[in-house]
Amino acid sequence: MSAPVIETRGLCKSFGPQKVLDGVDLTVARGESLVVIGGSGTGKSVLLRTILGLESADAGEVLLDGEPASAAVRARFMRDFGMLFQNAALFDSLPVWRNVAFRLLRAMPAVQARTRAVERLARVGLGPEVADRMPADLSGGMRKRVGLARAIAADPKVIFFDEPTTGLDPQRAAAINRLIRDIVTETGATAVTITHDMTSVRTIADRVALLDHGRLRWQGPVAQMDKADDPVLRAFVQGEPLDWGPRAATGPRG
Repeated sequence: MSAPVIETRGLCKSFGPQKVLDGVDLTVARGESLVVIGGSGTGKSVLLRTILGLESADAGEVLLDGEPASAAVRARFMRDFGMLFQNAALFDSLPVWRNVAFRLLRAMPAVQARTRAVERLARVGLGPEVADRMPADLSGGMRKRVGLARAIAADPKVIFFDEPTTGLDPQRAAAINRLIRDIVTETGATAVTITHDMTSVRTIADRVALLDHGRLRWQGPVAQMDKADDPVLRAFVQGEPLDWGPRAATGPRG
């Protein structure tokens, strides 16, 4: 079997006295769509930022394509990845097509990059008339779709989705979820999504991992999620009231 595309071993991260990641062991197989769930403040974003090298781990390690994530390995990995940020993170001073083609413009002429951008906009349901509009002229749902078009513009092998449906109404959220699932299926890309939206989980995920108090409390195929015995997972999935008290993980830590 090939090495996992992403692997964390014993990953720990604290901010002052607050331990955010507490020995996280996680693997993401090639072509898999993994969704990491958990409540606000449980470490989902910190886990993602640590994998990407935006945060330094206090202990443990990150492996990318089976190699420790040195600067050279990470730079090679980042050439083949795309990301949809929670707020789309568009450049307000650039027209839509230049946002989508931002990375492409370093590798090809502007005319070719614009053509690719228009093609990717069409893939996410936006017509060519949107290409020359400014981000400020777009609705929240359109901005999110432009962000998705940018994430897939360079045909990445790995795509990260950070709370992809935050701020969207149910219909627009459903459209984004379906687009993500279709794109991952059609391209064979490896996908890592962090979210607390269970509709997103059921649409996007092949496998689910629950992050709770800095540990991976449960992970398994999405089809097994509703049948799992773990009370914390069950409460999260069913939207039951939150228990604010500390608790120890009963499931595997990785």
